[in-house]
Amino acid sequence: MKALQGVEGQLEWRAEPSPVCDVGQVRIRVAAAGLNRADLLQRSGLYPPPPGASQTLGLECSGVISEVGAGSAWQVGDRVCSLLAGGGMAEEVVVDASHVLPVPEGVSLIEAAALPEVYATAWLNLFQLAGLKPGEKVLLHAGASGVGSAAIQLCKAFGNPCWVSVGSAERLAYCEGLGAQGGALRGESLDSLRDFAPFDVILDPVGAGYAELNLQLLARDGRWVNIGLMGGSKAQLDMALLLGKRIQLIGSTLRNRDDQFKADLLADLAQHVWPLFGEGRLKPQLEQAFAAKDADAAFVALASNQVSGKLVLVIDESLA
Repeated sequence: MKALQGVEGQLEWRAEPSPVCDVGQVRIRVAAAGLNRADLLQRSGLYPPPPGASQTLGLECSGVISEVGAGSAWQVGDRVCSLLAGGGMAEEVVVDASHVLPVPEGVSLIEAAALPEVYATAWLNLFQLAGLKPGEKVLLHAGASGVGSAAIQLCKAFGNPCWVSVGSAERLAYCEGLGAQGGALRGESLDSLRDFAPFDVILDPVGAGYAELNLQLLARDGRWVNIGLMGGSKAQLDMALLLGKRIQLIGSTLRNRDDQFKADLLADLAQHVWPLFGEGRLKPQLEQAFAAKDADAAFVALASNQVSGKLVLVIDESLA
């Protein structure tokens, strides 16, 4: 099978052996794969896959099940999407059957490739780890990103007013169109976020660059969930403020979680989140789909930080 890998900072389609489909697994003929910042980092050699995971890029995909291992309730021909530790940007992938979700009602296979990673990330960090309760206020840094787009919609669906920080007025308007109450632009002062504070939960992929501000903006008993280091990894914190406000600082990653953790997370998504697509309360935010031959252009677009929502790479146009 053909598989896309990062080789010395470049993208390269390679011929790889087809993986074996074992007990409790399913084989998916891949229609499309979502792009994530982790793919950029892996291509550059900065984020190797967890031990035992595929070297092929791609943390999520959609497609059609072509083989079912013993012990799985899935059927050949089922239209699905899947959360992966790697391997999505290939003609086929074999995955634990419990890491697969049905394509939601009213969603195309191409759109479905943009769902698993961002909705799993947003649900895990806002509702499971931060324990977000109805009515609590949320600040989403990088609000127009794939995770941010999913998080805004989830906040709206579950009764949580949210605000964002973004890179442009256009992206702020995009977030407000999804349900955000307002926000601030990175190119200007983020101090205007104080007008909306205090926040009960902050979801932050930036890290050190926003550390001091986050402490100031959080309410007493606030939860700051850090999911990335786009703004650096080292910061000075006012521990007296952290202590006095009883703030919880939570570091969170998803890719290197164990199989059971991911299975439980996806089961929670299937119960609480996936039905909302059929009700029209959640929608895929797909900005652009690229053909497999245009993988380089897709990665350039992702690296520009100008994407509102998600990008996907179409692997098999006949399934689209």
